[in-house]
Amino acid sequence: MTSKLSLCVYCGSRMGNDPSFAEAAKEVGQWIGDQGGQLVYGGGNNGLMGLVAQAAQQAGAKVIGVIPESMVVREWARKECDELIVVETMHDRKRIMAERANAFLALPGGIGTFEEFFEAWTWKQLGYHDKPIGLLNTHGYFDSMIAFLQNSFKSEFMVEHQMGLINIGTDTSALLGELQSAVKNQSSNPTTADYKNI
Repeated sequence: MTSKLSLCVYCGSRMGNDPSFAEAAKEVGQWIGDQGGQLVYGGGNNGLMGLVAQAAQQAGAKVIGVIPESMVVREWARKECDELIVVETMHDRKRIMAERANAFLALPGGIGTFEEFFEAWTWKQLGYHDKPIGLLNTHGYFDSMIAFLQNSFKSEFMVEHQMGLINIGTDTSALLGELQSAVKNQSSNPTTADYKNI
């Protein structure tokens, strides 16, 4: 496995009502390009998705978009992607995104972002991959969700090991640095990822 970061970013197809969300998306894209990394994302041109892709490309990163055909038909696809992979189903989309990335990051978003983040986390818990996962808690957006997760742990529906499988941070550069370091560590201790049986 290469130590170059290939980051799968999950985020909203809307902008949200706080300018800090857009700034965080731009910072992530810029950081990926500055580090010579690659962005893997859902291929959309709207909201935070479009911003992170645009910022990554402007900073020199390769951008890989993966999008279902039904969304291309609705003109939601970012045709400027360096590589735009059109698939039939949402499951194909998520599987290919996971296969093409060596780390995951969730930014503010809606139910699609939540579902993708929790699925990547679940897959890691089940041993389908051992790639680092980050949650960027911009301007407290995920505070309530983090509190809910802590309550789940206190209620003994989760264990400490599960919480330890994700990196949560509020500082973009610091969190991305943690993910990049974890990827480099994986390069020294290679692991395999298996999505075929999911």
